[in-house]
Amino acid sequence: MKILNKILPLFVIILLNFFQSNSQVLQPVKWKFSSKRVSANEAELIFTAKIDKTWHLYSQFMDEGGPVPTKFDITKSKDFETIGLATEFPKPTEEFDKSFNMKVKFFSIKATFKQKIKILNQSSFIIKGTVSFMCCDDQRCLPPEDVEFEFKIDKFETTNKTDSFVTEKKNLSENIDTNLAKDTDKKIKLEKIIPKNITTANNAESDNSLWFLFVFSFLAGLAAILTPCVFPMIPMTVSFFMHNNDNKNKARFQALVYGSSIILIYTVIGTIVAVTLGANFANWLSTHWIPNVFFFLIFVIFAFSFFGLFEITLPSWLINKSDKQADKGGFSGAFFMAFTLVLVSFSCTGPIVGAILVKSAGGQVLEPIIGMLGFSLAFALPFTFFAFFPSLLSSLPKSGGWLNSVKVVLGFLELALGLKFLSIADQVYIWRILDREVYLAIWIVIFTLLGFYLLGKLKFSHDSDVKHISVPRLMLSIITFSFVVYMIPGMFGAPLKALSGYLPPQTSLDFDINSIVRDNAVINSSNVNSTECEKPKYSDFLHLPHGLNGFFDYEQGMACAKKLNKPVFIDFTGHGCVNCREMEANVWSDPKVLQKLRNDFVVIALYVDDKTELPKSEWIVSKYDGKIKKTLGKKYADLQISKYNVNAQPYYVLLDNEGNLLTQPRAYNLDVDEFIKFLDKGIEEYKKIN
Repeated sequence: MKILNKILPLFVIILLNFFQSNSQVLQPVKWKFSSKRVSANEAELIFTAKIDKTWHLYSQFMDEGGPVPTKFDITKSKDFETIGLATEFPKPTEEFDKSFNMKVKFFSIKATFKQKIKILNQSSFIIKGTVSFMCCDDQRCLPPEDVEFEFKIDKFETTNKTDSFVTEKKNLSENIDTNLAKDTDKKIKLEKIIPKNITTANNAESDNSLWFLFVFSFLAGLAAILTPCVFPMIPMTVSFFMHNNDNKNKARFQALVYGSSIILIYTVIGTIVAVTLGANFANWLSTHWIPNVFFFLIFVIFAFSFFGLFEITLPSWLINKSDKQADKGGFSGAFFMAFTLVLVSFSCTGPIVGAILVKSAGGQVLEPIIGMLGFSLAFALPFTFFAFFPSLLSSLPKSGGWLNSVKVVLGFLELALGLKFLSIADQVYIWRILDREVYLAIWIVIFTLLGFYLLGKLKFSHDSDVKHISVPRLMLSIITFSFVVYMIPGMFGAPLKALSGYLPPQTSLDFDINSIVRDNAVINSSNVNSTECEKPKYSDFLHLPHGLNGFFDYEQGMACAKKLNKPVFIDFTGHGCVNCREMEANVWSDPKVLQKLRNDFVVIALYVDDKTELPKSEWIVSKYDGKIKKTLGKKYADLQISKYNVNAQPYYVLLDNEGNLLTQPRAYNLDVDEFIKFLDKGIEEYKKIN
């Protein structure tokens, strides 16, 4: 309840910030500029960026094809020369970004850049220039922005007093930088306490919410009790606590200590893993091939063990040492009894616990703690209950063949789920081992074999004879075969949205019938824009997804809309906009959405980060900041800010062909039904005025 009381206000604040961020111009990076005269012939220009929480500023040193790197454009002068490139502090975080399919380097909280210059003029002078940068958070990217800077370099005084002052100032600056690094690390660690998945209202409603994780982990804890390593521990638990039947109060207090110890041991494990590994290690853990292949092999090993190939046991000395402490009795005995349970049950609960702790690979702290708390609470309940009432043991079913069946089913599931880790490594390093159709083929075979096993058509070495199957087992086999049937169309291009988090991307599919049919339909359609209006400008290098026709110039698109008497769908987008691609893949791909965009609207995609230079006749002076906009991207970024007071993408606006709003604009949201309602509302309003 205390955790809920802390989380609820935070959630409300985040929710308010989310709605606010969709209705105003965002400025997540704020710059400060200062200079330091190091000697008579050398000075440093210091650029300090303060970055809002959850936002990232990208490094100067980025490969092409990804986010726009930070760049310092210093106006040349006869008064000085730059020495090399600007240095960056602290060292940027480096991780693989699946959306850009490359490693990116970025800063959080604060970044400092230092540019050394050689002094050629001993008098005072001014240095001017522009810093260009791009920033993103977990939900959106802002278009590249330019900020002008100015430094005043004072005349250098050559007295000893000044030299001493410069030395002292340099030492002080180094101390400040050191403390800044420590503060930055603290802030980053503090930030990790707030899960990334709860940075917006949309994500707070997702399956990764803390409540969903707690419930999922609780159910996993209940399932773990039925594993063959754990179930036989219940009689051992009862026999231990039956020794104190003469003193029931003491026995029940020991039972509470026992149950609490189980929860404590599991939760502490989750906390230590989440807190000590840190975000950088977590990023490496989640994307590097070594840990992902290792996790895959672990799941495969456990699967083979559950199939009966071999037994996994912990070293006997470790279990015996714990047993000796448990035999001593008392409250310490209850704790060591709990510790023994955790150790002995590890071979069955390890994969389940591991799946929960993988949450820490996303840089989370609170999620693994909540997950382990939910798991251990459910896991401890029956043991605590039977420790309270040991006489109820006689009513439990005896362990036997049914437990081995549970073990084999878990083996099939672990084999299937373990492929996800190998798939991550395969996508990151482009091995092309597990393309979408290969991954699906393996899953189809695994779950088909599981269905036959549930029907008793397959038998492993430790299985009992199945003379007949129970109704629950029949229902499980029906569910399993239904799942197999659901997956088969995915081999030929069906999106299988329910499994999108587990499968490789659709683009890795070699034979996509859906794409072939759609492309042919587009070629043969009478869709409009290229035949009844002039050829779209910039269409030689700008394209719309899913074969849609449209425009990339606002004036040209509006002229076509007037000619066709159609409403306009404005798409404020960008080359580096990850969430734009997500919307196109998950929402625009819906047949109803595609049909409406293709037939009922003139689509105008305005790229706010495009670097194409405009002819001088098309330059504009911004009404927002008074600056001249010379590129295609800056022109339309300014249009979005000036007209709609928003600078985040994606941003969708429905207009009549006179440029008037038809309904409230819409930002990033993967709800397809709501997007269809948004389009229908625009069509309805347009019909009212025409």
